[in-house]
Amino acid sequence: MNEQADLLIMEVEERMQKSIDSLVRDYGAVRTGRANPTLLDRIAIDYYGVSTPLKQISSVAVVEGNQLLIKPFDKSTLKQIEQAIYASDLGLNPQNDGTAIRLILPQLTEERRKELIKEVEKMAENGKVAIRNIRRDVNEQVKKLGLTEDDEKGYLEDVQSLTDKYIKKVEEETKIKSEEIIKI
Repeated sequence: MNEQADLLIMEVEERMQKSIDSLVRDYGAVRTGRANPTLLDRIAIDYYGVSTPLKQISSVAVVEGNQLLIKPFDKSTLKQIEQAIYASDLGLNPQNDGTAIRLILPQLTEERRKELIKEVEKMAENGKVAIRNIRRDVNEQVKKLGLTEDDEKGYLEDVQSLTDKYIKKVEEETKIKSEEIIKI
């Protein structure tokens, strides 16, 4: 066996797993009817001149099933946190009580659920495209190694089986997220 090709196969798996991890993070930002702290992962505020993720300057807890409570470590950041939530694409109205911010997630309408499922499916398709692009890149690299025909065929089959495995993972994650959106 060829050491370079073996390294490529390991790299493929690592890159494909990163694609899955990225997809799962993106799914976490899709709002469902249930409160989930990952909803706020993309929100950052200007904290002493540095763009800082919300989760680094506050604690975020789920209160009841549809409510998030954000308690900043530094109360002077409450206004900035509130503004960042308004500016985000979450469509939530923060309630500032002077010590913490409450976010109440309204129940989703049937129409909104269908829109969110379409959005999730679009993300899934992008994830599959990313995985297929990794496959294409690695297949080209394997072909440039000058392996024997049988070895090359074996490595290309390995890459294809990894591609199939990770495409299936995308579909599994998509099914989980779609079911989460449908649940009332």
